[in-house]
Amino acid sequence: MPKADKSRRCTLQDIADRTGYTVNTVSRALKNKSDISAATREYIRQAADEMGYIRNQMASSLRSGQTRTLGVIIGGMSNPYYGVMTDAIQDVAAESGYSLLIFCSRDDPELEFQVVETAISRQVDGILLFPCRGSGRTIERMKAAGVPYVLMARHFDSPDDDWVVCGEEEGAYLATKHLIDAGHTRLGFLSSFDVVGSSEWRTHGFLRALEEHGLPKENGLLARRSGDEEIRDQLNAWRRDGVTGAFVFCDMEAWLAVSVLQQQSLSIPGDMAIIGFDNIQGILPIPAPICSVGYDIPAMARSGIDLLRRRIHREDMPPQHITFRPYVVCRGSCGAEVHIPCIRSGIPT
Repeated sequence: MPKADKSRRCTLQDIADRTGYTVNTVSRALKNKSDISAATREYIRQAADEMGYIRNQMASSLRSGQTRTLGVIIGGMSNPYYGVMTDAIQDVAAESGYSLLIFCSRDDPELEFQVVETAISRQVDGILLFPCRGSGRTIERMKAAGVPYVLMARHFDSPDDDWVVCGEEEGAYLATKHLIDAGHTRLGFLSSFDVVGSSEWRTHGFLRALEEHGLPKENGLLARRSGDEEIRDQLNAWRRDGVTGAFVFCDMEAWLAVSVLQQQSLSIPGDMAIIGFDNIQGILPIPAPICSVGYDIPAMARSGIDLLRRRIHREDMPPQHITFRPYVVCRGSCGAEVHIPCIRSGIPT
């Protein structure tokens, strides 16, 4: 039997020549069509595997008008939040028969625009976009190209966009309330980045919790700092000012704050109580337990994919705005003597 030519890809004709069946029979067997006998299907599939055959998805796409590929635009792989979310999206996409093209925008609107242009040029069927501040041009480009899209985790005030998010303001409120319930009355809200939507809503939730618990507004201090040195100086300044608990914008930044404190031989929660946001520790076994605001990330991923598929199939419906309810997971970094029980609900609204 002649050896396969490794210098080129195996084709349906090659399999037909080897097995003695027509190209049409080979094609239908590889698609598991019932009009081809089971024995013939198995014989042809075995020959295809031995010859290294891989289906030409591009040719199939030209016939169907769809590539079965989705673009996912995230901020960056170094943030564990995006790793966890992308894993969840991949699981749901695979169930639905879609492949992913994943791009990183670095939260830079110019780079975001470029990678969306690349995704569109690769003929993706739709895009899940984790937008950054200044994404308006990118969104207009997707609209002009007629590419279905869903905004994930963040959104703008435009009512015309589909989005799937968590309750940012409520989550920040719950995080701040958690620290107050643990006995802290002078608090700080620390963030490193100006994140579209999230920064404003989490600030609102932080301040609302203070107000509703009878604490003066000046008992809640706000700071935006990045890098070990700036964060260390800010936390030390807060400690001198009587701050005993800090709500940190996200888990990644909360772990950085914990590391900075520990480098100074300070303890958590003894010298500073900490709570983060995203509950990454509920999925990744990171050995630095912190209280955190959680929400159902796998369900968010499923909602995003399902909504995008409905848009891809041109289902007629008004813009969809799906918000998942947050909850607090207590792991003791709040300083409470006993872990504070929290109501957990991921039901979207």
